[in-house]
Amino acid sequence: MTVARYFDEMSYGPAPEGDTEARQWLARHKGEFGHFINGAFVASASGKTFDTYEPATGALLAKIALGGREDVSSAVAAARKAQGAWAKLPGHARARHLYALARMIQRHARLIAVVEAIDNGKPIRETRDIDIPLAARHFYHHAGWAQLQETEFADQVPVGVVGQVIPWNFPFLMLAWKVAPALALGNTVILKPAEFTPLTALLFAELASAAGLPPGVLNVVTGEGETGALIVEHDDIDKIAFTGSTEVGRLIREKIAGTGKSLTLELGGKSPFIIFDDADIDGAVEGVVDAIWFNQGQVCCAGSRLLVQEGIAPLFHERLTRRMGTLRVGHPLDKAIDMAAIVAPVQLRRIESLVAQGVTEGASLHQPKIELPKGGSFYPPTLLTNVQPTSIVATEEIFGPVAVSMTFRTPEEAIQLANHSRYGLAASIWSETIGLALHVAAKLAAGVVWVNATNLFDAAAGFGGKRESGFGREGGREGCYEYLKPKAWVGRKLRAVPAEPVVKAAAGDFSMPALDRTAKLFIGGKQARPDGNYSRPVLSSKGKVIGEVGEGNRKDIRNAVVAAQAASAWSSATTHNRAQILYYIAENLSGRAAEFADRIAAMTGASAAGARAEVDAAIARLFTYGAWADKYEGVVHQPPLRGVALAMPEPQGVVGVICPPEAPLLGFISLVAPLIAVGNRVVAVPSEQHPLAATDFYSVLETSDVPAGVVNIVTGSAVELAKTLAAHNDVDALWAFGSPELSTLVEKVSVGNLKRTFVDYGKAIDWMDRTAAEGPAFLRRAVDVKNIWIPYGE
Repeated sequence: MTVARYFDEMSYGPAPEGDTEARQWLARHKGEFGHFINGAFVASASGKTFDTYEPATGALLAKIALGGREDVSSAVAAARKAQGAWAKLPGHARARHLYALARMIQRHARLIAVVEAIDNGKPIRETRDIDIPLAARHFYHHAGWAQLQETEFADQVPVGVVGQVIPWNFPFLMLAWKVAPALALGNTVILKPAEFTPLTALLFAELASAAGLPPGVLNVVTGEGETGALIVEHDDIDKIAFTGSTEVGRLIREKIAGTGKSLTLELGGKSPFIIFDDADIDGAVEGVVDAIWFNQGQVCCAGSRLLVQEGIAPLFHERLTRRMGTLRVGHPLDKAIDMAAIVAPVQLRRIESLVAQGVTEGASLHQPKIELPKGGSFYPPTLLTNVQPTSIVATEEIFGPVAVSMTFRTPEEAIQLANHSRYGLAASIWSETIGLALHVAAKLAAGVVWVNATNLFDAAAGFGGKRESGFGREGGREGCYEYLKPKAWVGRKLRAVPAEPVVKAAAGDFSMPALDRTAKLFIGGKQARPDGNYSRPVLSSKGKVIGEVGEGNRKDIRNAVVAAQAASAWSSATTHNRAQILYYIAENLSGRAAEFADRIAAMTGASAAGARAEVDAAIARLFTYGAWADKYEGVVHQPPLRGVALAMPEPQGVVGVICPPEAPLLGFISLVAPLIAVGNRVVAVPSEQHPLAATDFYSVLETSDVPAGVVNIVTGSAVELAKTLAAHNDVDALWAFGSPELSTLVEKVSVGNLKRTFVDYGKAIDWMDRTAAEGPAFLRRAVDVKNIWIPYGE
């Protein structure tokens, strides 16, 4: 072929990246890798291995140690031994270690990028230009947090030993997302890479050791799903951080329920990609290329659901299908391709099956006539149009290069379709009207929203989802808190089981009997009789019946949740308005302080001074959250690109609260007040033994301009009502304080919609201690942080 012909055709020739160094690295290890435990490579205790293959060719790459129980225990023991000394290092010392790791990644960037492309099957252009530089950025960024830890996180301590399980779609980048913050903040790590893609984790372990990372601080245990399960189940691990499928995330949540292990889950997604009729259509088409054909669509936040405004849909689909015909699918090491291999034959078969099912359900299939490489696991860029919102391809995560398209007419319909998903990870909005874009962004159920962009990431901006996309954040300040715990909570003891007072029979006489009064439930701003028409007695500390409360049941919880949902305007009320109402509640409670103190003394047997102190603390706590209501604000991140990322704290929605048995007024307010301060609506179950302070309190709410449904109170059995709240799919989060059994129940039953939980594992909090019982530690758990990315410039 002549030079002139190349200029005439403008066709691509092969542009392979050299893989000599990567192959030499494999050869130095003789194609076999052990676990990396306590600073050295070791074989599996069982001697078992498994094979890892090259997705582009199907060729064997290496034999990898298959981790078993003994290997996991060795890694945990090494991490535990190292953790104390690592955490005691000055932040500056840890910062220098992370800086050294970042520099090591940069020096070996090309080797890591090639190994990643070979092992995963993704294009070298993506590993070289995106994954590896961003991984280095995470270590640099978190070196800074290590340096600042002693001042910026002075009230926090490391979680301890962390088990991390990462997926195969971004093996090295996911390693950086998890390892960097964990190590920076004084934790030690047992990392389990995906069985399809273990090589760059082992390469990193080797480089980290060469960079001087102390033995035991980072341990890599390779294996299959059973190895990950052994890490999750290990009793001496303090936290699990998992990225993967929603199904496995549910299993993990259920498996560690009640153990006290911290948990973050970054799970699946079915992210909407919304194109309005005023969008730059060609820009949006390129956005789709980056949203769904980047990494062959094997991206949890891929913009796989295209929602196109009806008026421009034909033109948009025409231009998109034309663009699809120019995409090149080839070998991962070819620098001039757009897409490479699917990670494994089993994933390829899943993609093919779901697309076939979508076509059977009525979708129209569009695939360009482009040549696919022979051998290996390849699939062409695919578009499905005329897709119904209930089709399997519109609801299930395909995890392949498949976009599905639907149309909408109005912004409200777009929001409805976008939120018509059990997931809530990410979204993209394309519009030249910034007001419209931000209006829609605020209403989307997603942890990350990109405006006129897609798949933007940075170490300074938190990433994570809601609903069945998981909970917790990775990156930024909010991601740091996932690897810390409040210093004030260290050393808490199990709360004493309250003694059940013995009922004393009242002797009858001829005096005037007291008028019977049974406290009702409080639902939707009104007092309501319990559905079952049962009540339970409330006893004094001496066994005297001092009142009765309704026995709430499943239907009462249902009614309360419906009322809370109807009060959604509270979430969009101004922060000033919420602050004023909290102050007003405090004012009205103050006017009745003596009455509430008498009630607390009668129920609990507390002294008059102790009861009054609890009321005074409750009033002060309301003032605290009135103060926070208009001050717990978002921040503006300035990532290294032309644009900003707005980190906006958002209320979680409807939150169930099981109040502790002690401190019946203060415990109730300490949990309810932070939630409503940031815009949540609450269904609260008061202290089971001492509920009258809370039922008295609803008369304060009635006179304090609290909108109906913002606070709902259902009395009864803490365990039974917690079970109902945990199983309710319209409850977005659940806080529960009480027995260890209650915490286990709440975490286990909440797996249905993977709601966020906040439990105390039966460990008592001193509610009078402001450092332990109020402030940001509670507010952080009352919100989800949504990062809205807004690029600017031409």
